[in-house]
Amino acid sequence: RLMPELPKFDDEDLKSYGDEEEEPALSPPAALMSLLATQELLLENILECIPVGEFAVIQPLSDEFCLVLGYLLTWKLTLAFFKAASSQLRVLYSQYLRRTKSLNKLLYHLFRLMPENPVSSGPTLEAPNKDTKTFFTERLHLDVK
Repeated sequence: RLMPELPKFDDEDLKSYGDEEEEPALSPPAALMSLLATQELLLENILECIPVGEFAVIQPLSDEFCLVLGYLLTWKLTLAFFKAASSQLRVLYSQYLRRTKSLNKLLYHLFRLMPENPVSSGPTLEAPNKDTKTFFTERLHLDVK
């Protein structure tokens, strides 16, 4: 709920970022980026032996699962923050992510975490002739109960 409200505080300082000689950049919230940097290091340690193109098997409810889930939820917060920002601020934030290579790291991690066959293992109410449900065709419900 808080993330969409944060960019408006950077709108006030937006005018001061146009005078720099090098390409201007603005960090998303420092606490969020600090957490993301720490999680990137931890995830790199977990996935270091897995090349891009192969996939890691993460056991549910393990320590690794919790780290991966925390990393992905941090990115979800970051994207909610981006969505609420103005287009001028998005440019500055994206320059920061480009400099820190955070977006590149996200893609490397996603391509190593994505299962080879993303078949949904939940309950199915399909007829025998229907297509198999995958994580890409079905909406995932992440409600905490």
